[in-house]
Amino acid sequence: MRQIVRLSVVSVFLFSLVGCDKQETSTPQAPPAPPVDVSKPITRVITEWDEYTGRFGAVEEVEVRARVSGYLDKVNFKDGQLVNKGDVLFIIDQRPFEIALQAADSRFELAEKELERGRDLRKKNSISQEELDNRVSRFELAQAELDRAKLDLEFTQIKAPISGLASRDLVNVGNLVNGTASNATLLTTIVSVDPIHFYFDAGQREYLRYVRLNQSKQRESSRTSPTPVAVKLQDENDYVHEGVMDFVDNRVDTSTGTIQGRAILDNAEGYLLPGLFGRLRVQARTDVEATLIPDDVIGTNQSLKYVMVLDGDNRVNPKPITLGKLYNKNLRIVQGLSPNDVIVVNGLLRARPGMIVTPNEVDIAAQYPHNE
Repeated sequence: MRQIVRLSVVSVFLFSLVGCDKQETSTPQAPPAPPVDVSKPITRVITEWDEYTGRFGAVEEVEVRARVSGYLDKVNFKDGQLVNKGDVLFIIDQRPFEIALQAADSRFELAEKELERGRDLRKKNSISQEELDNRVSRFELAQAELDRAKLDLEFTQIKAPISGLASRDLVNVGNLVNGTASNATLLTTIVSVDPIHFYFDAGQREYLRYVRLNQSKQRESSRTSPTPVAVKLQDENDYVHEGVMDFVDNRVDTSTGTIQGRAILDNAEGYLLPGLFGRLRVQARTDVEATLIPDDVIGTNQSLKYVMVLDGDNRVNPKPITLGKLYNKNLRIVQGLSPNDVIVVNGLLRARPGMIVTPNEVDIAAQYPHNE
């Protein structure tokens, strides 16, 4: 009986060993090919833009200074107010200048009468020609003093020389202001608002490229043509402020190796102020055939840029590319891809080099419609 039991136990043990050996030697199944979204690159005729950082500047900017000396009597504007050309902004105490004008007027009348009498006497040969010449000189001097007194009285009213946005009054009522030309007191500043300039610097390489494009008739020079530009502010995603180039400097700055350009933009709402930073794009070329891909599908391996493409067996392989400029916030211009390349646009974490994947074709051209 014990032998029978022992044989049964041994049989069960051997059977279990045989079962384990069969499980261990069975061939494991390969995991399914991971799904990824793929698409062909976008081929599109575009307008090519170059981008620069710069700042806004006023078309006109004036320092308002006193032209006669005296005590400030009135301030006729509020700090930061929009003023029009000819508005009286400050008034210097006019009383001393009114008195000086009266005195000059009296001297002028006396000199005029003496000259008239002298001419009558000269006709009668009662005075010499030299005496008549002296009276003419005194009359002309009195006339000049009268004109100067009138001008000084006019200068007591300090007017806005341009229309624009005034700063604050830098001198308060009751203070003495100096009208000496070499040390005239600064009272306020005025900057024009609409239109407004935008200044930026371009490198020598960019400048030479524009020259070559002009020589090859691919782009007219901004010196002779109002090249379109657009500007965006620091808190804006799109280039919404449009304008044109209106100036390119006549030399390259030797200290920075750059040349200054300037654009002019409308500013009817008046919230673009001199000194604001912005990002400008200027039209480089039109009707350029370019290859575009989403910027976020581009991989980096040290200095090498690449995208994942599929071969005829749906196997993933990296393909080197050369980056161009951003076309918009989503798409980038690239070189090195053919129109028939199938690139991985979604599921990049699952698409490792050498893997076979299950492609799901999408149309990125429809996802990113044509826009300039």
